[in-house]
Amino acid sequence: MLRIALALLIASPALAAAPHSGVAGARAMPELSDLALFACAAFAIWFVRSRLRARFRRDTPKD
Repeated sequence: MLRIALALLIASPALAAAPHSGVAGARAMPELSDLALFACAAFAIWFVRSRLRARFRRDTPKD
């Protein structure tokens, strides 16, 4: 397993070397990966807040 990981680390710069013109393109809208990242972050925040609400609701002592 360690040999496979080492081989991937050695080969990754060669695989990532794609030609680039050096000119940045104009962005008309966010990329799909940006939207997916935002959706995952929003879900994570909602999930953690709901779990914390449930936890503190359960631990509240009843008089």
